[in-house]
Amino acid sequence: MKEYSMLKKILITVASIILISDVSHADTIEVKMLNKGEMGTMIFEPAFIKAMPGDTITFISTDNGHNVETVKGMIPEGASKFKSKLGDNFSVTLNIEGIYGVKCTPHYALGMVAVIQIGNAANYDTALNVKQKGKAKKRFSKLFKMIEM
Repeated sequence: MKEYSMLKKILITVASIILISDVSHADTIEVKMLNKGEMGTMIFEPAFIKAMPGDTITFISTDNGHNVETVKGMIPEGASKFKSKLGDNFSVTLNIEGIYGVKCTPHYALGMVAVIQIGNAANYDTALNVKQKGKAKKRFSKLFKMIEM
């Protein structure tokens, strides 16, 4: 009986470790919303994020006056669009693989955009062909060259 009780405790411990380690695979990636950074003015840093399904992207409002919002037509099929409030930190967990184009709404024309790649780039062509304006067009062009196919 004592051996059975000990074996039961060991199995419960092993099962708990497996469950906990499964959850710990998801990462949290921080992205700063900045007036000025390494790539210039009005930027997300980093502006290209490579993550896996289930990872959480946290946008940090380092400088005032920024938000993050998905760009129309630049999210995978079945994914939900998102938009944060101006000046707030914002976290989103992305589970659907593909390319997500995001922007700071007030600074979009100034090129404050980012690309998030979750897993494979299933919607690459669709996202690439979305018309952009201002400096956003130039920055998206550079960011799309970083996507892993």
